Amino acid sequence: MPTLSMFFGIIVRMYFAPKEHNPPHIHIYYQDYKALIGIIKGELIEGDLPSKQLKLVLAWIEIHREELIADWQLCQNGEKPFSIEPLK
Repeated sequence: MPTLSMFFGIIVRMYFAPKEHNPPHIHIYYQDYKALIGIIKGELIEGDLPSKQLKLVLAWIEIHREELIADWQLCQNGEKPFSIEPLK
């Protein structure tokens, strides 16, 4: 599962597998926390994150939604996704 971005101790990954289950989402890792967050609506689908880190990830998704959707399409076609600029 490629890492798309890393910022403030948060790791953002996306499964690199054709036919990954919908809705389009990313996998977030922060310390011992794991979460799935939807790209389109920016909602927590599964798991848990501290409030501060969840807000950072949601802001990052808002900024990079088009790139994330493009990466999702690449992964659905069995192609490697591109890295995305972290929050600074």
